[in-house]
Amino acid sequence: MRLSDLRGRTVAVWGAGREGRAAVIAIAAHGPADLVAVDDSANFLTLPWEGPLAEAAPLITGEEGFERLAAADVVVRSPGVPQTHPWLVELRRRGATITQGTALWMADHGERTVGVTGSKGKSTTSSLISHLLTAMDRPNVFGGNIGVPTLDLPEADLYVLELSSYQCSDLTDSPRVAVVTALFPEHLDAHGGEREYYRDKLNLIAYGPRTVVVNGADPRLAFELGDRAAIRAGTAESVNVAAGPDGAPWFHLVDRPLFPRAVLPLVGRHNEGNLCVALAVLDALGVDVVGRKDTLAVAVAEFQGLAHRLTEIVDPSGLTFVDDTLATSPYAAIHAIDAYEGRPLTVIVGGNDRGVDYTPLREHLAERELSVIGIPDSGPRIIEALAGLPKVRTELVDDLTAAVQLARQVTPAGGVVLLSPAAPSYGRFRNFEHRSQVFAEAIHATAP
Repeated sequence: MRLSDLRGRTVAVWGAGREGRAAVIAIAAHGPADLVAVDDSANFLTLPWEGPLAEAAPLITGEEGFERLAAADVVVRSPGVPQTHPWLVELRRRGATITQGTALWMADHGERTVGVTGSKGKSTTSSLISHLLTAMDRPNVFGGNIGVPTLDLPEADLYVLELSSYQCSDLTDSPRVAVVTALFPEHLDAHGGEREYYRDKLNLIAYGPRTVVVNGADPRLAFELGDRAAIRAGTAESVNVAAGPDGAPWFHLVDRPLFPRAVLPLVGRHNEGNLCVALAVLDALGVDVVGRKDTLAVAVAEFQGLAHRLTEIVDPSGLTFVDDTLATSPYAAIHAIDAYEGRPLTVIVGGNDRGVDYTPLREHLAERELSVIGIPDSGPRIIEALAGLPKVRTELVDDLTAAVQLARQVTPAGGVVLLSPAAPSYGRFRNFEHRSQVFAEAIHATAP
């Protein structure tokens, strides 16, 4: 289904956040017979619905919202509406036509798109791909889950999108190049279970992409793919890291050396894998990765990373504060913790509680010495999961500002204070940017 297919039909947009707002404006321009917006989760964080938005579609709240959804020819749900929402379950039972803004957009733009998803690494990898393509004289527009909503993107010859499992779930068209960086249990409450989550995530590759690129070092992803044809980055058959001409680790395309690992400014082995995937995508798009390796090396060295992924914040105390608010699962937090191995470490955890199993985090920290501070809502459950570990010191506080204040007291000089929540931001914050903003403000407010 395309945007143009909504002309003359009754449409209900479900969600009043960034994606829902973009959908209302885009759909209104295509002449629907009737257009309404539905918000069943309005709270103190909700932004005003006014101006062009209110003119394009009235905002319906409360129980009346379901009646308007059920009466519509097409429901365009925002990604934040979970698959398990009772209204969505009932709408599907009734056979309602349900789509998303990203699915409507992809129907028209998929052939010009690199789409990147994954339980870990999708944000950094998609950003790397866009950055390196630009350096290779391949202009592109970057957007999706972490950037501009797809329906707000300008026209372009090439797009690079970072796509969440929520966005992937309603796709009926795959992008030209479909990329998957990792798979592990995430967002299970929103998808209905582990199998359902993998199904929705891998829906990105379900509709005939020209090329599939995956992280070949991820065991669960390898299992789910089976013998499906794909470029497996991180293995000897694609881009990989191995000993180079000087004996130090280098990036290679198969057996041809490209540049040293030291060129990449991002910490952690997981970021080596992200760059392997990004370079494999460039190679699949026809970029001469070997012939232009020197230009690529300069571009890699200049890559700044994402604002909310292992981003270090300068502090006069000598402590290193690190914003890793995009780490919304225990597995992502594990990667972040490993990136600072060998330094005194305090980790701030907790956020929206989706009932995730934190046993993997406990097992990973069994022999580690560090402090962990828990904040609402999932903080108490994470701290409980870590109970009894002999080298892990735990504390609970009421909010993020209090966590930063306590971290200053318990972290040794020269140490690291890492916000790697292992949980999403929703509930206490509007989105991940809001959580990062509060973290930065807390660091400033508590500075000596």
